[in-house]
Amino acid sequence: MTDLPIAESAESADQATTDWRGTSLESRPGFLIRRLHQIHVALFFEECAPEGITPVQYSILTALEQLGPSEQIALSRAVGLDRANTADVITRLVERRFIQRKVARSDKRKKVAELTEVGRALLARLEVGVARAHQRTIEKLPPAAREQFMQHLQLLVEAGNESSRTPVTRAKEREAG
Repeated sequence: MTDLPIAESAESADQATTDWRGTSLESRPGFLIRRLHQIHVALFFEECAPEGITPVQYSILTALEQLGPSEQIALSRAVGLDRANTADVITRLVERRFIQRKVARSDKRKKVAELTEVGRALLARLEVGVARAHQRTIEKLPPAAREQFMQHLQLLVEAGNESSRTPVTRAKEREAG
């Protein structure tokens, strides 16, 4: 994460509220962020279509790769997805043999999801396509601006995390807890 400052003055908040009223829809940050997300999802599907995987499924698989075997709630918190949707995604991934569920050793009432070899192979096949989708999403920016854009994006997401319906537990919080 970056150490960029977050503007917190009441004056700047009031000014920002006033400024958006007269702007066109296409000039508002929420609209543009939603559109960029739609564009990225379309690029992801273009690049990864042969595998028939969604960005959310990819996020769950990647979280399992990074976290190792995990309970549903940990996966939910890692990717910012509510528990019900996480359970649905896990079920689909189990059906496709990308992950498996086992009873937790510590508590027999809990289930732990883990990547299968089929899931690991899928992630390896997706690596180039996903990288292309990410690159295509930001390639119109000058190279020097891409890093700054990513820093600003991380700043905004981190600063607003707790306002989300499904806050993400950051890696450093998972390690501490």
